[in-house]
Amino acid sequence: MSEKAFDYKKEYKDLYLPKDKPVLIEVPPMNFIMADGSGDPNGNPDFQRAVELLYGLSYTIKMSKMKSKHPEGYFEYVVPPLEGLWWIDEGGFSFEKRENWKWTLMIRQPEFVDAAVFHWACEGLRKKKPELSPDKLRFQAFDEGLCVQIMHIGPYDTEPESIDKMAAFMKPEGLRDRVGTGGKHHEIYLSDPRKSKTENIKTVLRHPVTRILF
Repeated sequence: MSEKAFDYKKEYKDLYLPKDKPVLIEVPPMNFIMADGSGDPNGNPDFQRAVELLYGLSYTIKMSKMKSKHPEGYFEYVVPPLEGLWWIDEGGFSFEKRENWKWTLMIRQPEFVDAAVFHWACEGLRKKKPELSPDKLRFQAFDEGLCVQIMHIGPYDTEPESIDKMAAFMKPEGLRDRVGTGGKHHEIYLSDPRKSKTENIKTVLRHPVTRILF
């Protein structure tokens, strides 16, 4: 009998499958492979290349089970979803003005992945797909801490509607949104927009918050 693949979305439903109502959550530290960039993601070759690199490296690690010497502690798993952090250097973050966006795309890695496994996978990807250079990727822990999140269902352009719900939730809870003051707008992409109807796209929206001290 084949080993059942560990699915982070199903095992950590509080992180990946929230309701369409805001909720407060403490997000634990996790390890990611990350790629940075800037500008409007639509029609942006750097953005598309970052996505390709992240998936290419993540699947190189996943398929390391086929090697005679796979990473210590390896277990069968489903590659976690793509995530994105979004921010601007100065001023308020706007969904309409995209040319000044900064972004970090990232994919969570299983617990057996460390810096050595990451570097091994980079070399493997270089050999298998020389046209993909992983030099701009990095392996890093991300500790987000206290956050408010919601499941947004629908096109990305309507995300402000869900963000308004988050803001309305924060005020009576004595919470302050940290996006714009060091925190970053966080999206977790649960749907493939190429295969899903626009009105059915599911995206977890997450904002780091701090408690207001009176």
